[in-house]
Amino acid sequence: MLSRKIGIDLGTSTVRMCIKGEGIVVNEPSDMALQRDTARTLQQLIGKAKGRPRLFKPEVIVSVPSAVTSTQRRALTEAAISAGARQVWLIDEPLAAAMGAGLPIGEVRACGICELGAGTTEVAVISLSGIVVANSIPVGGHNLDEAIVAYVKRRHNVEITEHAAEEIKLAVGSAVRMEEPLYQVIEGAQISSNDVAEAVQEPLRRIADAIRAVLAEAPAELVVDIRERGLVLSGGAAQLRGLAGFITSLTGIPSAVAQDPQTSVVRGTGLALDNFEVLRRNQSYLR
Repeated sequence: MLSRKIGIDLGTSTVRMCIKGEGIVVNEPSDMALQRDTARTLQQLIGKAKGRPRLFKPEVIVSVPSAVTSTQRRALTEAAISAGARQVWLIDEPLAAAMGAGLPIGEVRACGICELGAGTTEVAVISLSGIVVANSIPVGGHNLDEAIVAYVKRRHNVEITEHAAEEIKLAVGSAVRMEEPLYQVIEGAQISSNDVAEAVQEPLRRIADAIRAVLAEAPAELVVDIRERGLVLSGGAAQLRGLAGFITSLTGIPSAVAQDPQTSVVRGTGLALDNFEVLRRNQSYLR
């Protein structure tokens, strides 16, 4: 029997798991009841992994928001151990996202990452395989959906669900006004890309403020690196049309969206398992 390495991203809206040598093997919506019971979630995921051929007592790495407390980190680690892990590592989400996005995190020169999840946005400056400055705010894709719901109600007097708002966001959504907007009709109301851009300004500006706050706190020489290299946007909400340009216009930092941004974190957990320097420097609790 072989011990295998698995990486887990316990996202707000999606749970993902990768197994070394196999890639991403779980990519499915979170059961929100399970999300409130992390131990059961981990037990199910690790159980799925252990049920695969040749897998016994896996090494597990779990991504965690940078703002979680040491008590929460310890509880998460113990939950993974009780679920059958041989060894558990935790990695901060922005660091995992940066690795998954292919950023050269081990260099002295800094990298900048903004991970836009469903429930939170994490911004970090990374150098020498560690986080120098980070900021986490409770704003993400769900907030964009809520803003669209409110806008459609206010503008068209039509009530839609957050799920419908998310579909609008994906189909025609934009962070900036478009010369040739896309259109979608829902409940008899025609919604354009420019409607969405107007609707989501407030949460997007809060994200831009979080980026500026991190840059204001970071050492000046590292800010120079990020201005030269640019900021990388990852996470599902990073797929909003025009977002990189919007962020650049408000922060002055060149920005670009990572390839396959919604899986950056889970792919980063897989890469981190082979990078002991990253694990050692970011270890919070190990057993």
